[in-house]
Amino acid sequence: MTVRMRDLVGGALDQLRYEPTAKRVRAEADGAVLAQSERALLVWEPRRVVPAYAVPVEDLAAGVTAPPVPAAPDAPDGTGFAIPDVTALRVLDPRVPFAAHSTPGDPVGVRVPGSDRVVEGFCPADPALAGHVVLDFAGPDAWYEEDERLHGHPRDPFHRIDVRAASRHVEVSSGGRLLAASARPLLVFETLLPVRWYLPAEDVTAPLVPSGTRTECAYKGEASYWSVQTPDGLVRDAVWGYPDPLPDAAQLRDLLCFFDERVDVVVDGVPRPRPVTPWS
Repeated sequence: MTVRMRDLVGGALDQLRYEPTAKRVRAEADGAVLAQSERALLVWEPRRVVPAYAVPVEDLAAGVTAPPVPAAPDAPDGTGFAIPDVTALRVLDPRVPFAAHSTPGDPVGVRVPGSDRVVEGFCPADPALAGHVVLDFAGPDAWYEEDERLHGHPRDPFHRIDVRAASRHVEVSSGGRLLAASARPLLVFETLLPVRWYLPAEDVTAPLVPSGTRTECAYKGEASYWSVQTPDGLVRDAVWGYPDPLPDAAQLRDLLCFFDERVDVVVDGVPRPRPVTPWS
């Protein structure tokens, strides 16, 4: 009996998952080391699609205290976003706050040494994670694996990106108006996500309006965004690019990518269906 890997991964999303890492992990805040551990775990709460780091309590520089804010309600089944090609569950991507938990446990505060600042933490009620505190990645000022700074969230060892040059002819349009056409795209294949078509800026003919939106990808770096003027009006934040990508995605520097979810994409004369993702 066979199983499609996508179904195997999607079928586990309703479980509390963890994976040990051999990397030394460090979190810093206000110029102090908040946590440093060679025994960290990557932890995915049920329906979470990116992991957080959990460290043993004894590897916290100043221990734990009461939660910094009142406990938020748990994340009900209707919270989150659809990825129907992966799971029927509503997934919790990084936009869903850390405080919205999907597994039993206790919220705690993690003290910053020499400061009144407190970072959110969570102690899942599971024997395999006993004695560990899951930390809000957005709480400290910086995270490091060994001496390399992390961006966005911890890297998932079971997630990867592949960038491939192609000669496929890609046309992007909206409301019948051509926005871009290129026969020299770079294709990005990322685990459980749609193929993305990155195009040279000179092959984009649509008027682009710079946006103040910025996001961070753990694998590609900080993304800048543009809105697109179309016959149907302004499509906000429909295009993004990486002016200064991380080494794993260096080929994407200054290329532009459209959200397939919001525009029409034709590849080699064949229209592609719009994918349903958290960015639809």
